[in-house]
Amino acid sequence: MDKNEEAREAAKRVLQLEAELEAEGDARTGGDELAHSRAVLHQWVDTVVAVVASPGVGRVTLIHADGGQTKIASPNLPFLLSRPARFDAQDENSPSDAG
Repeated sequence: MDKNEEAREAAKRVLQLEAELEAEGDARTGGDELAHSRAVLHQWVDTVVAVVASPGVGRVTLIHADGGQTKIASPNLPFLLSRPARFDAQDENSPSDAG
């Protein structure tokens, strides 16, 4: 099974679960519709002014420029966003900006 087929199957499972909850969904798995969705997501992510990664609970909170918050439940994303522990001297009350 190729990646496009895997994406379509995953989208189909999500839509089936939403149908069980009597909530309608919309899947975009390729072509211009997926390209449009990705472009909109990029614009939306550009409104983020702060990110709180909470690996212990599998959640990331995005804080947007308008003050709104978006919470994303994910087993992987918080770990992708977390930085390795540092044990050198630094102000413990402020996040490190070192990249």
